[in-house]
Amino acid sequence: MDSLNYIREHMHKTIETKQKMLADEALLQRLADAAALCVKALQNGNKVMFAGNGGSAADSQHLAAEFVSRFNYDRPGLPSMALTTDTSMLTAIGNDYGFEKLFSRQVQANGVKGDVFVGISTSGNSANIIKAVEQAKDMGIHTIAFCGTGGKLPTLCDITLNAPSDCTPYIQETHISFGHILCGIVEEQMFPGYKPR
Repeated sequence: MDSLNYIREHMHKTIETKQKMLADEALLQRLADAAALCVKALQNGNKVMFAGNGGSAADSQHLAAEFVSRFNYDRPGLPSMALTTDTSMLTAIGNDYGFEKLFSRQVQANGVKGDVFVGISTSGNSANIIKAVEQAKDMGIHTIAFCGTGGKLPTLCDITLNAPSDCTPYIQETHISFGHILCGIVEEQMFPGYKPR
């Protein structure tokens, strides 16, 4: 396949995945519900935590930054954190307790009842995300899954946002769409008076 055909095929599959997302009214409602959950937590003085592995770790950091810094317009920062950023903490936990506890240990240490934990896993089977969700639920922390069409994670979380694909790149692209929509709704509902007219 030449480069131009590769580009066209990829874009067609990306568009197809997004069209499936747009046609799934139940998924769109769950996305609205996830935003409402985050808004309620933030209004109550809680925070939103994100975690994922590999590309999903980068997505976690990206989305936490959108909350703390800004998304569409200037406004006060919103309390959020990615559990993927501190290499000393990650290597200490990994060394002392194992890779599976990278995020659950941080949820236990930094989370409080009423927070929101967003676990991102393209497979839906990342053991460290599953353990973090289990820890969160034990503490009364709300849980949201960003995943694909399979795995154990969707059955564990309060709200599941499952990308309509079984292909990692298209799942990841959809996760960023989920995250950007989430950030946009939260920003507008938290700070309606700051939105440029």
